[in-house]
Amino acid sequence: MRNQSVVNYYIDIGLAITFLITAVTGVFKMPFFFKYGLINYSKYPMLTINFLHDWVGMLMTALVLVHLVLHWRWIVTMTKKIFGKKRI
Repeated sequence: MRNQSVVNYYIDIGLAITFLITAVTGVFKMPFFFKYGLINYSKYPMLTINFLHDWVGMLMTALVLVHLVLHWRWIVTMTKKIFGKKRI
């Protein structure tokens, strides 16, 4: 049980870090900020930002899939409890 908790902890930390990186780089990529001059794109390495956004987003997707696999039994059990047939 302890090993599973440690694995969950590291996956959750990885998800938090990848989410933050993807969110911040996503803000830099938004056309809204470019259109209204809220961000000066000449000051930032957009190729690096695009690269980070795309690849860290893929890593986050992989971590989400691992998270879902590790918790699949719990998801199925809760779905059955919530949407199962109700006895009258």
